[in-house]
Amino acid sequence: MDEDLLSPGSSKKSVVSQAWTRISQWYQGVVDSTVPFKAGRWIFAVLFVAGFLARVLIAQGWYIVTYALGIYHLNLFIAFLTPKIDPAMDFDAEENGPELPTRANEEFRPFIRRLPEFKFWYSVTKSTLFALFCTLFDCFNVPVFWPILVMYFFTLLCITMKRQIRHMIKYRYLPFTHGKPKYQGHEDTGKVVGGAN
Repeated sequence: MDEDLLSPGSSKKSVVSQAWTRISQWYQGVVDSTVPFKAGRWIFAVLFVAGFLARVLIAQGWYIVTYALGIYHLNLFIAFLTPKIDPAMDFDAEENGPELPTRANEEFRPFIRRLPEFKFWYSVTKSTLFALFCTLFDCFNVPVFWPILVMYFFTLLCITMKRQIRHMIKYRYLPFTHGKPKYQGHEDTGKVVGGAN
């Protein structure tokens, strides 16, 4: 057993795995340090997407890559707007956690997203980086008539958003916290009220 630990192959493997572990820990630390800077992260993401689009427009190519990136970002946005527990499925709240109110007299339940904001930003940034990497290779520059792709993308956007807005109206939820009423006087202090004698 000691011979296995001292063999040259295992020491290389351990050095490589240690280096990989350190790099992944450093990377995760950098990503985690961006969490408090929501506005800065999104400004960076928007500028990054704009830089990608500028690259595509200047190079006059990679329209298929751009279309795939747009469809992926649309899917991420829909997951961001959708509640984690879909009220259309009619699951039991005790088994699956909180659910959205369906009647006016039901109590407020917090909106939990299917795709949290940070994961949304992270996925947008990673996918844009991958698409930018794809523009470095001519094999991804498939000649297409790009106005058809633009028209199809906007048609898909309208249909998908119409369905999502209908879902939000039907189950009466807003996926954004800005503009929601804030209730005062019922703060959770952690004290037990009216305990048993």
